[in-house]
Amino acid sequence: MEKIYNLTAFEIREKILNKELTSEEVVTAIFNRIEETDKEIGSFVSLRKEKALLEAKEVDRKIRSGEKVGSLAGVPIAIKDNMVSIGEPSQSASKILEGYEGIYDATVVKKLKAADAIIIGKTNMDEFAMGSTTTTSVYKQTTRNPWDLERVPGGSSGGAATSVAARQCFISLGSDTGGSIRQPASFCGVVGLKPTYGRISRYGLMAFASSLDQIGPFAKTVKDIALSLNVISGADDYDSTSEEVKVPNYLDYLTGDIKGMKIGVPKEYFIEGLNPGVKKVVDEALETFKSLGAEIIEISLPHTKYAAPTYYVLAPAEASSNLARFDGIRYGHRTIDANNIDELYIKSRSEGFGDEVKRRIMIGTYVLSAGFVDAYFKKAQKVRNLIKNDFNEAFDKVDIIFTPVTPGPAFRLDEKKSPVELYLEDIFTIPANLAGIPGISIPAGMTEGLPVGIQLLGRAFGEKDILKAGDAFEKAIKERV
Repeated sequence: MEKIYNLTAFEIREKILNKELTSEEVVTAIFNRIEETDKEIGSFVSLRKEKALLEAKEVDRKIRSGEKVGSLAGVPIAIKDNMVSIGEPSQSASKILEGYEGIYDATVVKKLKAADAIIIGKTNMDEFAMGSTTTTSVYKQTTRNPWDLERVPGGSSGGAATSVAARQCFISLGSDTGGSIRQPASFCGVVGLKPTYGRISRYGLMAFASSLDQIGPFAKTVKDIALSLNVISGADDYDSTSEEVKVPNYLDYLTGDIKGMKIGVPKEYFIEGLNPGVKKVVDEALETFKSLGAEIIEISLPHTKYAAPTYYVLAPAEASSNLARFDGIRYGHRTIDANNIDELYIKSRSEGFGDEVKRRIMIGTYVLSAGFVDAYFKKAQKVRNLIKNDFNEAFDKVDIIFTPVTPGPAFRLDEKKSPVELYLEDIFTIPANLAGIPGISIPAGMTEGLPVGIQLLGRAFGEKDILKAGDAFEKAIKERV
């Protein structure tokens, strides 16, 4: 019999519902897998084994007694450390929140529990979701890429990506502000979706940049992404930025038929410096889409080159505002070496935040300061509109857009990249956040023994289109293997 942890979320759900497996057996197998592998991988920062087993037993009881169960009945799921859950450590991998436990459930957590999913623990991340490597965590824990333990898993949702890639859970939730789901999904060879801004409630997500942040799932397959998206999507009274847009059953769109679908390929994404191995995988993926009957159309997104500088004005500006609340007074870290209120604020924040968070707070404070807000922040907002308009015009001609996810595969942990070089790792993922559109990374091939993903972008609330195309592509390459 195939190992339980090698199955997909959909298969696990079906086996539990058909009484071929119990949820308790599945959860036990997953915790055994974590025990075997996580010393090397470092996906998790906290686990809830006893609670998870009790919840699994309750799911089994419901099934035995014929009670109705949710659509994720008994499926083990992991949550990124920046999502609040009641009575559980919720620290956003930052010393400033040391010892903080949630006093309520984030809306996504509440929805998962209502669907009878089993939450097994919190995953490691870059502090306050600021980073591309999962090396800025206060836990001083190195999260390693399961494909090569000397390479980064990507970030900031590195632990969420590795937990799926290392078969330590079936679905995990991450957050994506500029590529923090799609980039680690590509590096770790799993599927990762950033939904449309407003598709999923952000209530209970610790804010980095409120106009860019979005929660989304990682999974082994597009079908598992669709399954989880059905559960966590929808408007929320607690989040005024969530949209009252009907949530379709995304599983209905996974037909495998994309004949006649128009796929746009933006010339601006195929730049000098694109790793030759990545380019080969991307070119082969385009040929696969052609063989499935899709029409490939070259398009232009002319303001793409301004996306990274625009993002690194807007995101730090919002971060400096959002993180002002962490002052050493109400919760989290407070210095023991202060003689007055000014010293308390300064020392608590200096001790509590890591270097990358400090760097972004300083950039953000600068671009919002008198004399610079017009020159930088307001101008960046105007460029953001131009980028959004580029996508709107492109979607008048095509159904979805195809791009690489990253310029290269996962790089080595000991590779000393400058902050600017790390920021440019997100060059292909940032535009979707600025425009508020959905994007998905899907494993497409290998180079240098490492996985490479492709990115599909859709119009706002067009998740069904990228899931449909992604599922067809996934089925085609599996048949070829």
